[in-house]
Order: sequence, then C-alpha cells, then structure tokens
Amino acid sequence: MNPFFSCNPAAVITDIDGTLTDERRRISTAAIECIRTLTDAGIPVILASGNTLCSMTMLAKMIGTDGTVICENGGTYRIGFNGDERVIGNISACRRAFSFLERYFEKKGETLQLYSPEYRFADVAFARTVDPDTVRTLLSDYPVRVLDTGFAIHLQTKGITKATAFLQICEKTGRNPDAFLAVGDSHNDIEMIQAAGCGAVVRNCSDDMCSAADYVSEKRYGEGFVDAVKNVFPSLF
Repeated sequence: MNPFFSCNPAAVITDIDGTLTDERRRISTAAIECIRTLTDAGIPVILASGNTLCSMTMLAKMIGTDGTVICENGGTYRIGFNGDERVIGNISACRRAFSFLERYFEKKGETLQLYSPEYRFADVAFARTVDPDTVRTLLSDYPVRVLDTGFAIHLQTKGITKATAFLQICEKTGRNPDAFLAVGDSHNDIEMIQAAGCGAVVRNCSDDMCSAADYVSEKRYGEGFVDAVKNVFPSLF
C-alpha cells in the first residue's frame, strides 16, 4: 500500500545535504533524474538548504528546477530565477552571537572557521570543530537558534526556520502547503516537514526526525529521496 495513501501532493520541497547527497556531499544522480522527471511533468520542486543563494542558484540551474529556493535555513528565499532575494532573518543578531563565541574559543586556543560570510545575509555558518551542545549552552541568552546540520553549525534568528520561508512562498504563489511532499534528514528540516501536507525522511535521519515524519524510507540519502517520491507519484516512474 502507498504509505502516503491519505496524501495527494502536487509539489515537492526538499532539503539537499544529507537528503539528496551522501555524507561526502556528493549529490545522487538518481535524485537529480527524479527531480527532473517531476519538473518535466509540471510538478514544482523547491530546494531548501542552509547554503547561500549563489550556491543554490547554481544547484537549481544544474538540477533543473524553476529557481525557487530557500537558503540559509529559512533566513532568505527567492521565487523563481528572476525573483528578488527576500531576507527574513536577522544577520546582526547572529553576528553578535558569533562574535561572543569567537572570543570564547580564542581564549581556549581554538579558531572558528566561518563559511562564506560575504554571501550570507541571514545566518552565520561555521565548521563543526567545536561541540554543538557547548555552543547552545554558551548562546542560551542570545536570540538565536543553534542548528547542527551534520555538515556545519548555523546560527539563525529565533523563530526563523525553513518552514517560515516555505509558508511565505506558499502565500505569495497561491499554493497550499498541504499540497506539498517535504523530504529531509536533519533537525533543521522538522518544521518544514510538519508544515507540509505529508513529510518523509531518509533512513540516515535521527530517531526524533523519524517520529516527525509520515514516512521513513528504508534507503539512505538520495536513494531515500527517490524512494519517497516514487511512493507519492507512482504514475511518473
């Protein structure tokens, strides 16, 4: 039986790292072919990631979507390739929090490695060379969320998630969130999965992610994404 028998989606929103890629960040060619099949059939696919807009634009072009992307874990988004980037996160708050971390770890002889700060307008991302739980404790009084994606640590404005941008895109495009299948693998995908009509996670997700989804693929990474999509859109494959 189709595990999404109660869900009848007409669009897809998906995370990238860990969902379309493996642990080495190599994107699944099967996932790319799957997305192209969807878009060629007129089914919109939104890419949602912690990556910057310039990175997401390149990925959207090469994968073959319409350019609607969610960036910086919901801090910014763009509708179509010709749309303007909309910033909804507070980069100043995130930078203040990072400055505090930087001073703290410098005293311990550790240097935090920032990721593409010149291209980030809503969050701060840095290498996972320090313990994410320690970072959460240190920043407990700051108005930021600490996100551990497994690939980087992100500081994002409290209240801003991928779902925040997703719902704004739906409102501006006249689409119903219930018409979406959302696929992810990490904690920063939970709100997005819960906001969509049906949610799936790939097998490499954590236990709490599994409990948040309607469907857990038996396959990992990009193959898990393909498995979830094929269960929802069987007539296309």
